[in-house]
Amino acid sequence: MQKNILNMLAAVAITSVTFVACSNGETKTTETPAPSADTVKQEVMAPAAPKDIVDVAIGSPDHTTLVAAVTAAGLVETLKGAGPFTVFAPTNAAFTALPAGTVDGLLKPESKDALTKILTYHVVAGTVKAGDLKDGQKVKTLQGQELTVAIKDGKVTINGANVTAADLTGSNGVVHVIDAVLMPKK
Repeated sequence: MQKNILNMLAAVAITSVTFVACSNGETKTTETPAPSADTVKQEVMAPAAPKDIVDVAIGSPDHTTLVAAVTAAGLVETLKGAGPFTVFAPTNAAFTALPAGTVDGLLKPESKDALTKILTYHVVAGTVKAGDLKDGQKVKTLQGQELTVAIKDGKVTINGANVTAADLTGSNGVVHVIDAVLMPKK
């Protein structure tokens, strides 16, 4: 791939020189030197900025409802913060499984407090990797209540929600995908 990019840049440089050389002198052209192979290689090889946990969710087509909810609750900036955080991220299907009208109601501005409580119930301070979880373990959420971990036959659940993907690492924490929306006790 890098070789193809370098070949394309070389072709552009040669084409530019050819057009300048073929000019009849009526127009003045200024030639911009083509970038060196080393410059191109550095730009192509430069690592992308690390994704935080919000970016991990944004990059997932299965979490558009969660991203909309985090945005509506005003939690994007918080979850882009230093952390570290562990997020149990419900999928779009998990939100769809809620009673009809629940998501629409929660996304309304007047429901911001209730939405914030639900979303912060899915977040734990610190990085909790799947390998660190123990059967019966309780983890305290940012909302203030606890979640209970259950492990049976190698399958992990959080308050009964199945963990379907684990340890999606971001620059400020980790995301575990779950198949249900967790609701805090009143």
